[in-house]
This record gives sequence, structure tokens and C-alpha cells, in this order.
Amino acid sequence: MLSMSLINHKNTVQQITFRLMRELNMTKVFGNPGSTELNFLNNFPEDFEYVLALQESSAVAMADGYAQASGNAAFVNLHSAVGVGHALGNIFTAYRNHTPLVITAGQQSRSILPFAPYLGADHAADFPKPYVKWSIEPARPEDVPLAIAQAYHISMQHPRGPTFVSIPSDDWDKTTQMPNYSKVIEGTTPTEDAINQLLQALENSQNLAVVVGSDVDRQGAFNTAVKLAERLQAHVWEAPYSSRASFPENHPQFAGFLPALPEQLSKKLADYDVILVVGAPVFTLHIAGEVDIFDSEVEIYQITDDPKYAAFSSATTTLFGSINHSLNAVLDKLASLSNSQSDSFAIPIRPATLKITGSTPIPVEYAIDLLAHARPSDSVIVEEAPSHRSVIQRFLPITRPNSFFTMSSGGLGYALPASVGVALATDKRVICVIGDGSSMYSFQAVWTAAQLNLPVTFIVLNNLGYGAMHSFGKIMNSQSVPGLDLPNIDFVQLANSMGCDAARIKEHEKLPEAINKAINTSGCYLLEIIVDTKAGAI
Repeated sequence: MLSMSLINHKNTVQQITFRLMRELNMTKVFGNPGSTELNFLNNFPEDFEYVLALQESSAVAMADGYAQASGNAAFVNLHSAVGVGHALGNIFTAYRNHTPLVITAGQQSRSILPFAPYLGADHAADFPKPYVKWSIEPARPEDVPLAIAQAYHISMQHPRGPTFVSIPSDDWDKTTQMPNYSKVIEGTTPTEDAINQLLQALENSQNLAVVVGSDVDRQGAFNTAVKLAERLQAHVWEAPYSSRASFPENHPQFAGFLPALPEQLSKKLADYDVILVVGAPVFTLHIAGEVDIFDSEVEIYQITDDPKYAAFSSATTTLFGSINHSLNAVLDKLASLSNSQSDSFAIPIRPATLKITGSTPIPVEYAIDLLAHARPSDSVIVEEAPSHRSVIQRFLPITRPNSFFTMSSGGLGYALPASVGVALATDKRVICVIGDGSSMYSFQAVWTAAQLNLPVTFIVLNNLGYGAMHSFGKIMNSQSVPGLDLPNIDFVQLANSMGCDAARIKEHEKLPEAINKAINTSGCYLLEIIVDTKAGAI
């Protein structure tokens, strides 16, 4: 409990806000400054760090990567309604990623708001909705620190996500006092009756599958999920388009990655009699079709703390609770039960990893295989190469918690700046594997990495276009689609212009040495790999 002297001591809104941010461990501010933010940034504290992004969408993605890697909400400061507009794509991604962010934006001075001023935002708090958990423009300047405290705690409550506070520029100089904000203790589990119902289904199952999603790793349940799968002797699948790796992909019980295509997903799960989905929707799909498994005899159970995951599911029994607490509660119950599957369990048959040899043009399989063997074992992968995701999943297995990040929204422009945020939160080498098309959405984040001398390696897989769109064109029988080719982009010159060393490789025989240099440099480095343009599939 704060002492009464601290609660009643009045300072400016800005001073109280900085004190509050220290208490909440939000001393990094991600942003791109504008006139309506100058009063907030005036005499910026020496113990704070301002992480400058060259575009607001990049600022949000940097904060997203930092928040996910650190486990605490990150603070973002955007410039007025226009800055929020620029940032909306990655605000949507943060919402889908369950990333805790406190996003603030400058608003014009209160005294001139009634007169439609330049940069003034009508209904500013409504602008980022519905892709924030909570949004407000405080009624009084004195309420700004409390609103930020409330935004922090709402963002950190599961399911986590971004919150938004619009702040008129003249509020910062007014006086207020430290808010006596509440503290929140997290940790919920399903009811005992719900757990018993699930346990009965698990005990009676003769062929059980566990599907793990992003919230398993996000909520620190990676190792708990391994214990549960081993105790149940279940096959484990990664949920479609999961943005985190939530199970060791080299574990003998790991069966693979579920597709987001209805018929293929149903086919992979059709032989199971019980499916337990943990920390993921049931199920994320990319194209329309019949999901036959919903009309079958297969029993589907779900553990989640996201009410939308429950509401949007079909043919599913949902248990509500924080992921790690819920899995531990199930494990505690299982300790006293016999394992009915021990005699029938079989290791899933997975395709063997082929030995890849080099050729020119460079096969993307060869490039990813070299990267997998050369990278430091504790490095962190941030990925946004949709054309090559299946290859990355096959040849670059993720085996540790908190070591893989991508976007769950499908919106491009996330991974490159997110890798900067991840690097700020960890002392490990961060490797951003990204396509040429994806990188152009937020390439300016390379400048931030260079300015801060961060240990980030950018691997640009250049297939000279939007390879994922070519693949979808085949699936959807689309022909003569314009705008899919991206010739004549020189990523080396772009990186050099932003202060980042870079190289381009076209010949396979030069690739091993180039990859070793890229991941063993002291600061940031960009390696552009010209890969076979015929490669790439969804």
C-alpha cells in the first residue's frame, strides 16, 4: 500500500505519470514524436529510454515484440489520430497476439477542441475500437495517471491485449496526485466439476490428440504442456497459424502443424476420438469449406481464458481458466488416475527430413537448413515469410519456450520491427526470417536496430514477389492476377543507407559462409538470399 504522503503529494500530470510508469516497469517508450506529444516528452527522464521508430506502425510492432519477450506491458506513444491510423494494422495484430500494450496518443489542447482544430480528433477513444480491450480520453487532466494505471492492469489481465488512452496536449502541465490504483493478482482455474468431466473423457479416450496454441507459450505453460502430453501419451499438434511455438517440435509426440484449410484439417484429426485444444481457437481457418470433424463423433474440449475463443468455437466443450493454472490443475488430478492409453499409444509417423544439397537458384529448403544448423542454440526466431512457412516449420524446429514469435493476424509489417523489440528484451541473438514483400511494409525498423546496435540478423528470403499470393492463386483458381511481382529492390543498399551492414547471395556455394557471418556479427546485419522463385507454398 502506498503511503498517504505519496498519495497526497501533488506534482504535474507528467511527473506523476513518469513515477507511475516506474512502478509498473514501463520505462521504455516506443514512439514517433509529434507536436501533440511534446509536453509529455519535455525534459524526458534520464532513467527512461525513448525507442524511436520512423513510422507509428513500426513503433507498435516493436513494443509488441518487447512486451511478448519481457512478459510485461509496453508503453507506446503515438502522434494524434493520424499516428493511430498509421498504427492500426499492428494494433490489430497486437490484439490478435494477446499482447499487453498501453498505447497513448496526443490529442489537441482541450481549450480549442470545440473548434475542430488542426490535428484534433473527433471521438479519439473510438478510433482504435474494437481492436483494443479498453479505450478512454480522460474527462479531466487530473485523471490521466489513473487512466494509464487502469489501462495497464486491463492490458495485463488474461486474455491480454492492447489498451488506449487519448491525452490532450495541455493536460501534462496540470497538477494531480499519485493515484491509489488497485493491484490485480492473476490465476484462475476451471471448476472441479469441469475438470472432472474433462478427465473422464481423457480416461476413456483410446486415441487422444492435444492441440496447442499461442497462449500456451505466452502464459508460461510450455513445459507444463510437455508434462501433460507425456502423462497422457497423446499426439500433439500445433494449432493453425499459431504465433508462438508451444511444444518442442523435435519431441517424439509432436505430430506436426495443423493446416488452416477445412478439409485438410478435418482429415488430419479424423482418427482421434478426443481432441483437447489448449490456448487456441477451435479452429482458425483461411478459406471457406466444410469442417467435417465438427459433425463427427469426435469429442472436442478446449481450455482457454478468452471468451471469444469459446464463443466462436463449434461442437466444443470449453473450460475457462488461465492456461498454466488449468493445465497444472489437470495434472494434479491425473496423478491419482491410471493411464488408459499406455498400451495403445503409438508415436506419430512424421515425414523424414531430407538431406538438402545446394544448387543455383538457391532452394529455400537449403537456406533454412543451413540457418538451422548454424544459428546459436539459444537464439530467438521472429518470422514473417508466409511463402516459406511450411519449409521453416520442417527445417527449423523450435524446441524452447519464448524463442519464436510471429503474427497471428495475417497482417504484414510485424516481424521486422518486432525483432527489434524482442532484441531489446533479451540478451540473445535475434534472427528475423522474412520475405522480400513482407519486409517492405516496415523496413525503416532496420534504422532503429542500427542506431541501438542491437544483435539482430535480418534474413530476407527474396523470391522477387508475393509468393504466398502465387500459391493462393493456384488454390483458388485465380489467373492473371496483377501486382504480385517485385523486381529490382536492392535490400543491401536499403540496409546500408540505414547504417546496417548487408550482403546479397545468389550462388549456393557462397551461402554457408554468408550465413555464418550474418549470425556471428556483433551488431545488426542483413543477409538477402535470392531463392528459387518457383518455391513457396501455403
